[in-house]
Amino acid sequence: MALFKRFFSKEKKEKLDKGLEKTKKSFFEKLTKAVAGKSKVDDEVLDNLEEVLITSDVGVDTTLKIIERIENRVAKEKYLGTDELNRILREEIAGLLAETEQQDTGFSVENTRPYVIMVVGVNGVGKTTTIGKLAYKFKNEGKKVFIGAADTFRAAAIDQLEIWAQRSGATLIKQKHGADPASVAYETLQKALKENADVVLIDTAGRLHNKINLMNELSKIKRVMQKLIAQAPHEILLVLDGTTGQNAFEQAKQFTKATEVNALAVTKLDGTAKGGVVIGISDKFSIPVKYIGIGEQPEDLQDFDKFEFVDSFFK
Repeated sequence: MALFKRFFSKEKKEKLDKGLEKTKKSFFEKLTKAVAGKSKVDDEVLDNLEEVLITSDVGVDTTLKIIERIENRVAKEKYLGTDELNRILREEIAGLLAETEQQDTGFSVENTRPYVIMVVGVNGVGKTTTIGKLAYKFKNEGKKVFIGAADTFRAAAIDQLEIWAQRSGATLIKQKHGADPASVAYETLQKALKENADVVLIDTAGRLHNKINLMNELSKIKRVMQKLIAQAPHEILLVLDGTTGQNAFEQAKQFTKATEVNALAVTKLDGTAKGGVVIGISDKFSIPVKYIGIGEQPEDLQDFDKFEFVDSFFK
């Protein structure tokens, strides 16, 4: 059975391959050292492999699952050569990620109008840039896009969204610096409904004093939006910075406690050797990784396909 489906265009696949170069180089240098002088996958190789996966930011829980799967293969097949380790790892990681399927909420960009995405994440992870790239993506698909600049604490975030809106052709709804974020979200939905928009992207503040403040702020924005659209937001997208490695796990943990996150975007993977974090986050949280950022250009925010990702990782 083929594990790797071909959905990506050649150009898109080449960009993914290039975007994961640093992660691949770091991972395979460690893997080569782990099996040096060994011809058979034994306990020592597995111990070394465990260390390779953990230091590649795959995460402890996910690493232990992968090691257990390989141990089962070794027990079943009796002899596995270290020259087969790449193939086995590839198959087991792909199999593990295939088990984490997205739960169907019944809402999608294609069947819900307007489809409302509330974007959350700490400052500096690429949240505002991700919103801009999503606006660009949806506009290229022929959709009418509205952006709500509800991160009113940062004037720079509003300015940045204005540039992205102009670049993509999306409509930006903003108020003055320091305005009530929920008010901005309400006005955005109001105008989006009036103008028959297809997609609404709502930015939110990334710097709040503590988890209680964060929870209260996000809850208020949701309540206000639900006065206009009962199910809004249809998607709460958490943006994580791939370069932060294990810290991304902690951010995911905190935000999933603060609000009902149902999609993840992992950014800046082209600038890091910590791309293994995507494998760990996709496995550990019962939330699908929906997008990955692999470059600066608007088209470098890609839909995450676990099979293509693993294929590029082991290419």
